[in-house]
Order: sequence, then structure tokens, then C-alpha cells
Amino acid sequence: MAERYQDIHAKRSVIPRGSQPYIYLIIIVLASLINTLLARFGVLTRPIGPGSSGLYFSVAFMVVFALWFGWWGVISAYIGCFIGAGVFTGMPFAVNAYWSLADVWQVLIPVVAFTAFDADIGLRTRSDFLIFLGFGWLINNAVGAGWGASALALGKLIPWEEVPGVFTGWFTGNLIVTIVISPLLLRYATPHVRKLLGRGVSI
Repeated sequence: MAERYQDIHAKRSVIPRGSQPYIYLIIIVLASLINTLLARFGVLTRPIGPGSSGLYFSVAFMVVFALWFGWWGVISAYIGCFIGAGVFTGMPFAVNAYWSLADVWQVLIPVVAFTAFDADIGLRTRSDFLIFLGFGWLINNAVGAGWGASALALGKLIPWEEVPGVFTGWFTGNLIVTIVISPLLLRYATPHVRKLLGRGVSI
């Protein structure tokens, strides 16, 4: 029974059970920093609305970090969006607080799906990859884009007439960067990250 539980845990996380607290601190700091810098870069590179990007490179890494690190990755996605795409663009705090949840949905949906379907984050099988396509590429990005575009209108940062345009640019850009980057990291980097953390080496 214990071995079965460990096998399930290993499929859903790269962090060994019983890891020292400093490992979690290092993970959330590094993941948040990477997410913040990539979010800022995406917004500067191809802006499509306040804090929004048509090539939001950070979402690909946010999805991977959330699947690798669970809740620590989800939290780092919110922090990265809040600071990199919100604070650095001068978005009002009150709007930023709920607008940044768009990135939470984009990473939380695949985490829940991989857990519910007992899928391997290393995408070892066709089934794992299909679950990623459904919940880590398509549905999550549609929900995130819908939430983000609508939140901008609710916050009166854009008129409602612009919501479809922001949604389309956000959704399309996320589909591109996610399919290009995330599967490669999950398939080929996951074993190496597992080994690093398994040896107690921080990343």
C-alpha cells in the first residue's frame, strides 16, 4: 500500500516526500522569479491589452512548474502574473488581485486533471499526452483567457467591446507557446528534475 502511494506521488510531483522546508522555499522563490521575468517580457514583446500579451511565454513554464511542484507552482504562477504582468504595468491593485487569477486557472486545471486521471507528468504514454492537450493546453488556456479579458472589462481597463479581441489574442498566443514549450519540458526535463531534487539538490 505504501509503495503504491509513493508510485502515485511520484507520477504527480518531482518533490520527494519528506523534503526539507528550504527546498519548498527555494522552489517558490525561483519559480516566482522566472514567472515574473517571463510575464514582463511577454507583455513588453507583444502587448494586446493592459498586462496582456499575445505571446505570454511565462504560461508555458507556469503550467510545467505547477505540474512539477503542485501548489507551490500554482502560487508562483499567481505571484509571477501579479508582479510581472500587473504591478510592472501599473495595473490598479484591486483589479490586479482578481485579474491575476487568470494564471491560477491556467495552471490549476491541468494539476487537477492530472491528479483526477492519475496521469504521469512526464507524459510517458499517449493517454498522458492527451490529458495534457485537453486540460494543460486547450481548456485551461480558454478559461484563463476568458477570465483575464473579462476581468479587464470589469475593472474598467478596457471597454466590453474589446473583450473578444483580447480573448482571441490571449488564447491564441497561449496555445502557441504552451504547445511548443511545455510538452518538451515535461517529457524530457522531468526525469532530470526528479533526480536533482531526489539528491537534495536545489534548482
